[in-house]
Amino acid sequence: MPRQARLDAPGVLHHVMARGIERRRIFLDDRDREDFLRRLSELATSTALEVYAWSLMPNHFHLLVRTVKLSLSQNMRSLMSGYAGYFNRRHRRHGHVFQNRFKSIVCEEEVYLLELVRYLHLNPLRAKVAKDIGELERYPYSGHSALLGRVARPWQRTADVLRRFSDRPRQAIKGYQEFVLAGVDEGRRPDLTGGGLLRSHGGWVGVSALRRGREAYRSDERVLGSSPFVEGILKEAEIQWEGKYRRVDLPTLKKRISHDMGITPESLTGGGRAVPLSRARAVLSYVWVLYLGRSGRVLARELGVSPQSVYAASSRVRRQMKIKPVDLERWCR
Repeated sequence: MPRQARLDAPGVLHHVMARGIERRRIFLDDRDREDFLRRLSELATSTALEVYAWSLMPNHFHLLVRTVKLSLSQNMRSLMSGYAGYFNRRHRRHGHVFQNRFKSIVCEEEVYLLELVRYLHLNPLRAKVAKDIGELERYPYSGHSALLGRVARPWQRTADVLRRFSDRPRQAIKGYQEFVLAGVDEGRRPDLTGGGLLRSHGGWVGVSALRRGREAYRSDERVLGSSPFVEGILKEAEIQWEGKYRRVDLPTLKKRISHDMGITPESLTGGGRAVPLSRARAVLSYVWVLYLGRSGRVLARELGVSPQSVYAASSRVRRQMKIKPVDLERWCR
């Protein structure tokens, strides 16, 4: 079976997994696990990645994350290559640590976030790394203990998960705890693995090349979600890949977008907060960063705003998806 393109969609939820080469152990002791978590926490605290759930197993790991400033591939390259270098140096070995690269599935958030949080956090119990639910609640190498407040992980998005159960902290923790307990007897959940976690590879170009028709879209194993969600993600992937071919420069793009939105290109620069200016800057951010694949830092310098503002604005426009293809074509031709 040919390898499929990784759906490296920014701003959406990804279930990520990587195994050790030949299923060998990638964590030999707690020192190894702490080094991996340190690297993961650095990505999270730098706002490159949002971490909702995770578990470290002897020969693999699971993450439930949302990309923010960097692509999923960039985040995972930083995490895995850095850890592999540490692991080889410490254990005086050479060669690959991980099997292939990593596997990833884009997930429909509202439907699957809590199910995946529970599924990932029960992994140590299913694998008998933790002997019972009480031990799992104290196990420091799963995000479950952080959600219960047993282990401090300030970089983990615990509040975002718990508020789905209650606005009151104690009731939220109790609701989450009961939710996890209800899943203990469910065992393995093939319905949560997007068709078997087939190895993904390549980038947006593979999506366009592998276009096989509507029914194939609806059952794509790289996406976990309803048929409309699957189709939307894959169609957006094609649109974004098409944008990589465009060579419009930033001054020209600013001029075209500002003209269409009834403002001057000069007014885009600086901290003006009028609605038309904010909307124009957000549209420009989306087109420049997500559609054309250009540097958000370059645009931030041009606009006189922070890179975080650019990435947040582009993600906001992506979620709304109100830009017409005909406008993209006219702005970027």
